[in-house]
Amino acid sequence: MRITLEQISPKEYEGNLIFLYGNEVADRNLPLGRKEIECLKQRRADDPYAVVAFDRLPWRLFVVNFDAEKPGDENQEKLRRSADKVVAMLKEAKQTSAGLTGDGVIPEEVVAFLEGMVLSDYTFDRYKGQQPAHVESLAVDSTFLSQEELDRNLRLWNRIFWCREWVNLPVADLNAQEFASELEDIAKDLGVSCTLFDKKKIEALRMGGLLGVNKGSVDEPRFVVLEYHPDNAVNGKPVALVGKGVMYDTGGLNIKPDDYMREMKSDMAGAATMASVVFAAAENHLPVHVVALLPMTDNRPGFNAYAADDILTMYDGTTVEVVNTDAEGRLILADAIAYAVANYAPELIIDAATLTGAAVRAIGTYGIAAMQQNADNPFNLLKILGNQIYERIAEFPFWPEYDKLIESDVADIKNCGIAQAGAITAGKFLAHFAKQTPYIHLDIAGVAFFSKKQDYYAAGASGYGIRLLYAFLQTYDMTISK
Repeated sequence: MRITLEQISPKEYEGNLIFLYGNEVADRNLPLGRKEIECLKQRRADDPYAVVAFDRLPWRLFVVNFDAEKPGDENQEKLRRSADKVVAMLKEAKQTSAGLTGDGVIPEEVVAFLEGMVLSDYTFDRYKGQQPAHVESLAVDSTFLSQEELDRNLRLWNRIFWCREWVNLPVADLNAQEFASELEDIAKDLGVSCTLFDKKKIEALRMGGLLGVNKGSVDEPRFVVLEYHPDNAVNGKPVALVGKGVMYDTGGLNIKPDDYMREMKSDMAGAATMASVVFAAAENHLPVHVVALLPMTDNRPGFNAYAADDILTMYDGTTVEVVNTDAEGRLILADAIAYAVANYAPELIIDAATLTGAAVRAIGTYGIAAMQQNADNPFNLLKILGNQIYERIAEFPFWPEYDKLIESDVADIKNCGIAQAGAITAGKFLAHFAKQTPYIHLDIAGVAFFSKKQDYYAAGASGYGIRLLYAFLQTYDMTISK
């Protein structure tokens, strides 16, 4: 979608027009007749968030109602959802362009509506012979946004687009080597430092988790470190973002039953998310030193695949009893977290991973299951921001009693506990490798990939979490003691 700024007069605009109607002050600018305004007000009384379409053949006028008196966070989310409706109506009418203006609105509400249009217009098209309809161009009233503000948001949304593309790609076209190489090329273009470790280097590092999971695959693993370090960084030590990069997950020798293997191309969404956040921070020159650590492999049952009862020795020397080979994501993340601690001494570690079905069963597909250790201030900021932009997080307890559930009789710890509290014990396993470093675990299993359309997200990859973590880095100085 090409988005431009121009001056728009609602009563003179020639083309499809979207009008954001926040309160009755907007009546003076509505390009409607008296009877049409009466009809609109009746619809608005029945539903304060109704989207009402009027024919202006060959064009249409879409009046997007919302209540400007309601809290900003709620209104902005309602506007994103209304944007999804408008996109669907434009496509149904076979219209590919529109203008956007309004009255009784503030810039944040306009941006939220734009965001909803961009996110909802996305579909994964590259394998389709006949390309589906899209909104090709949108002119936005320059009253509400500067070019700089628009460009900053467009760069962020572009990173979400590419995250969704990567996650939607099948492993046949995007394995660990190919993904690592693509990230290296992008990093070079953006001036982001990229260190790419091949299998020999990973073996030299003795990353037993990453190497163990990779043993059943014909494709080599990769470990990618992206570092963005601006001169004006507000933090002395970096924020480490660790992302799970299981390019495809069969479950290994504990192979997934029935249909559970479908959509497992999305098991690298954590790595795609963290790479996208670093790239967005670099493109928009955020003053935060950030490092992304991305372990990558697929999990297959072939060759000399690792097995339940194996003992793996991790990067930091911890021995791990393998209880289930389908609990592989935490094994590769553990090596990356331990590497971050040893080599970057970060002031905060955040990981993102499609880690457990337990997280989905606990809170469904409406947010992120999250836990923290020694990270009260940054975690509280994440919760606030999550509520503001509607990429919400639900805090799970991290009581010390849960540590007992991953104790092993034959090794330091085991990679899987009992069925109960499965999301928490997965987080506890990872927290072991963070040691005393402030640590936040984000289980995005329920939101990284949707089986069917959900609000302004089409079926498939969502990019959920990028807006949250980008906003967190934008405001990161709030977590630092002055």
